Amino acid sequence: MATYARFEVQGQSAYGLVDGDTIHELSGRLFDEPKPTGKDFPRGKVKLLAPHIPSKILAVGLNYKSHLGTRTAPSNPEIFYKPVSCLQDPDGPIRIPADAGAPHFEGELVIVMGRTARNVSAADAGQYVFGVTCGNDVSERSWQANDRQWWRAKGCDTFGPAGPFIVTGLNYGDLLLQTRVNGATAQSQRTSDLLFDVPTVISFISRFLTLEPGDLIYTGTPGNTFGLKSGDVVEVEIEGVGTLRNPVE
Repeated sequence: MATYARFEVQGQSAYGLVDGDTIHELSGRLFDEPKPTGKDFPRGKVKLLAPHIPSKILAVGLNYKSHLGTRTAPSNPEIFYKPVSCLQDPDGPIRIPADAGAPHFEGELVIVMGRTARNVSAADAGQYVFGVTCGNDVSERSWQANDRQWWRAKGCDTFGPAGPFIVTGLNYGDLLLQTRVNGATAQSQRTSDLLFDVPTVISFISRFLTLEPGDLIYTGTPGNTFGLKSGDVVEVEIEGVGTLRNPVE
């Protein structure tokens, strides 16, 4: 198991291996066995960034029974895109557009791909996963319900916080996911309750498009969500990964 971060120091971004309160800077591509540079930084002295900038972000809708409500469970994973420009760093603000009526949080497990995947089976899909991180699929419900497409409901700037770390080697099929708003627990469920597990999602997507190393897949949110307002603080915590914290503006 290893923990990786993407961070900024002295105006430059880099990847690092997290060791307690120390980050060991790495050189090279994160997915090609990067090497230590010999530079170490205290974790509290650097700015943590979204853990990777991918070629694309995909997300799964309606992937927990507890989130379905009265809706019928889908027969296949319901996939949609989020633009890469929606990514937000840990501790970065979720900025709500002035005319947004119902912005909601959605705490999620996010898969980070480690290998190119095309037409892979569910049995083999786990070999293509690099690690997992925390994500918040911020969603503006009135636009989601009334627009023909979800381009702004799911894709506004800052509507995709991710981080703080990528962790490898976890049993991501059974991790506790919790979301807190202003310290109060709003969501709590294990990833074992996904309707479509991670291998099934990866296999399904790879039938239609090629997944590249570093691509992110938000796997769905459990339970109920509610509206956010300026001044709120949202925390998404995943067992073994850490806590993604973002204030709302």
